[in-house]
Amino acid sequence: MSNINEKNQGPRWYVAHTYTGYENKVKDSIEKIVENRGLGHLIYDVKVPSVSERVLDENGKPVLDKNGEEKIVETKLFPSYVFVKMTMTDESWHVVRNITGVTGFVGPGSEPTPLTDAEVEMFSVEVVVADVQFNIGDTVNVVSGPFEGYSGIIQEINEEEKSMTILASTGKRDIPLIVDIKDVALAN
Repeated sequence: MSNINEKNQGPRWYVAHTYTGYENKVKDSIEKIVENRGLGHLIYDVKVPSVSERVLDENGKPVLDKNGEEKIVETKLFPSYVFVKMTMTDESWHVVRNITGVTGFVGPGSEPTPLTDAEVEMFSVEVVVADVQFNIGDTVNVVSGPFEGYSGIIQEINEEEKSMTILASTGKRDIPLIVDIKDVALAN
């Protein structure tokens, strides 16, 4: 793994494969080692994505526990996998790889492959909240996506779909474009 330091991409999400049922033990072990060894600058977050579900009987009614409360079961979304946000270095690789219960990282051979931004969003591993607040009437530049290079004035903001409509000037006329909020930046 000596070439890992050369491929350092900064903090990214990686997926560690574990023995079945060891996900939470691995997560706890990584968090303890990070705290004990002061590795917070290399390993930032550890997650075992799961969902809580009510237990229902055959009639669709909630099952109650012995205290009379609805029984809730936690189900892992990705059994045998732990998501780790880390800066991949030889040191951080060895720390995670040598935890009891970890069998390796997801990636070709022994080469860990980080999740893409689209995968992070799709798996709901990390919710990214934009720091920049946009207002109707602001001038923005489209910095990525299919309309990259255009600029325009915000006409509408759709927070649910994380998109906005901008009125972009093409020279001859203004056209409305619907763009993702993540694809724009305030114009200077």
